[in-house]
Amino acid sequence: MPSEVASEVRGLIRNRVFKSQAVLVGERIDLRSFSSTLALATNPLTMGIAGGAAVLYRHGIVVFFDLSASEQATFLSELLPSVNGVYPTPETESLEIHIDAHAGESVSAGVASLEDSSAQRLQIVADVLSKSVLLGLYERNVASEFDRIEPLAAQLEQSGRVQSHTRDLLKKLGSLLLVEQRMVGRAEIAEKPEVLWDHPQLEGLFARLVDEFEISERHTALERKLNLISQTAHTVLELLSSKHSLRVEWYIVMLIVLEILLTIYQLFLH
Repeated sequence: MPSEVASEVRGLIRNRVFKSQAVLVGERIDLRSFSSTLALATNPLTMGIAGGAAVLYRHGIVVFFDLSASEQATFLSELLPSVNGVYPTPETESLEIHIDAHAGESVSAGVASLEDSSAQRLQIVADVLSKSVLLGLYERNVASEFDRIEPLAAQLEQSGRVQSHTRDLLKKLGSLLLVEQRMVGRAEIAEKPEVLWDHPQLEGLFARLVDEFEISERHTALERKLNLISQTAHTVLELLSSKHSLRVEWYIVMLIVLEILLTIYQLFLH
């Protein structure tokens, strides 16, 4: 497991200017392999590494603070055995951080000014970055589903009928339900981090970060797209079901007519 754990001080990072980067490495990270004695803070797990820090989330995200690309790569290579469903191309999100105890905390144009680099402030930054990187993944996945749904709408407009397989539509609905489950159940994108319960004075910082990365707006837009795709798929399923039911009814009518004709034929024979 990753080594070089630093001791906790008021500021976890010595540098006054450094970069933070969230990396979505996989579906899930098994944090049970990490010893609690190595943690600088928990919920989420925060560790000091090589003069920097990392915040780890069970839903597959690591947020690095003041670590070079090579240091990040080393940490991720050691973390890999604990990752389920590794993504071949990790999603990333970054933010530059300036530490200034005398300046007011602010977030603008990809730069956050913080009073210090305490674990609580880094956890707030990590929370918003992790949500942003997850939203980026879901936005891309939902956009691809939009591209697949559009031809169905075009078919309905042009011919009033659709040519699609029920199984394919059910798979689409399943993938959408999975996205919603991950958004609500795992990442809790619409929820505030638990660290705010113990440190309500950081509400302002959290709100500024949420505004900077447009978390609420993106989450709302994503929910609308998911609902629209889901409604379209449900509509097509209902049309296909109605078409199937109508076909069955015609078969029944044909069988009844055939039975009547056979009965009449037998009566004439006698």
